[in-house]
Amino acid sequence: MSIPTQPVTPADPDPRSLRELLLSGRRSFSFEFFPPKDDAGEAVLWEAVRRLEPLSPTFVSVTYGAGGSTRDRTTRITAEIARSTTLTPVAHLTCVGASRSELRQVIGAYADAGVRTVLALRGDPPGGPSAPWTPHPDGLDHAADLVRLVRALSRFGVGVAAFPDGHPQSPDLDHDARILAIKARAGADFAVTQFFFEAEAYFRMVDRLRALDCDLPVIPGIMPITNPRQVTRFAELSGTPLPRRVLDRLDAVSQPADVRRVGVEVATELSARLLEGGAPGLHFYTLNRSTATSEIFADLGSAVR
Repeated sequence: MSIPTQPVTPADPDPRSLRELLLSGRRSFSFEFFPPKDDAGEAVLWEAVRRLEPLSPTFVSVTYGAGGSTRDRTTRITAEIARSTTLTPVAHLTCVGASRSELRQVIGAYADAGVRTVLALRGDPPGGPSAPWTPHPDGLDHAADLVRLVRALSRFGVGVAAFPDGHPQSPDLDHDARILAIKARAGADFAVTQFFFEAEAYFRMVDRLRALDCDLPVIPGIMPITNPRQVTRFAELSGTPLPRRVLDRLDAVSQPADVRRVGVEVATELSARLLEGGAPGLHFYTLNRSTATSEIFADLGSAVR
């Protein structure tokens, strides 16, 4: 794989069309998958991809594993989605454990595969979101630096991360808003949030961003609670609080089917509130399962059509 020495050009259509779609008032609906650790897990992922493909999402993405692990598998799966499905992949790209040269190689490989949009993230350290951050000796220190690198190399559209409940290493929510505005000025086209459970946290974050005269479209991230133990663990790692009212609803039922039903209801209610309040779409963290997301789409009805 050669390192691109000049700007790489992804396939048409215009890679900035996602930003244009969001700013036009049309809604984006997208799905995120996590990287499987083995071939059996990859088969589960592909089953979810095929089951969700008929919903015609705006895009899908596959995240890196913790600490930048599974990068090779993630890039391969993202490229295969571009080649063999009707879906539009948005490729994850993080600073974790990667030199500038390696990042250029990944960008070139994505371009060769027909990918035209990346989600540029600093990424979590190998020790988890709250662990001290140490950049690669020849790497990048911030997501904004990665946005600038992608912009210098390619015509890719670029998304970034946002944190309605605050980044684990941020001193306060105003600081988070300023960092998001910096990423927008570096060239980001849109943002996707970490999952959260209170609509007002999202709306307050957007208000802080707009107060900085930044019109970056911010897509809220939704994680249906189908496995409370797993979601609780994710919430603890990311610093995302699980509201007492949500926990009470889950505690009121005991059978797995009822827990799952309540989790879908909670996600549907949150999604409807966000759309009613003007959110430009929804991004579903699927946990490599398709049924819950399909049910939420059905429950939202015309709001996602």
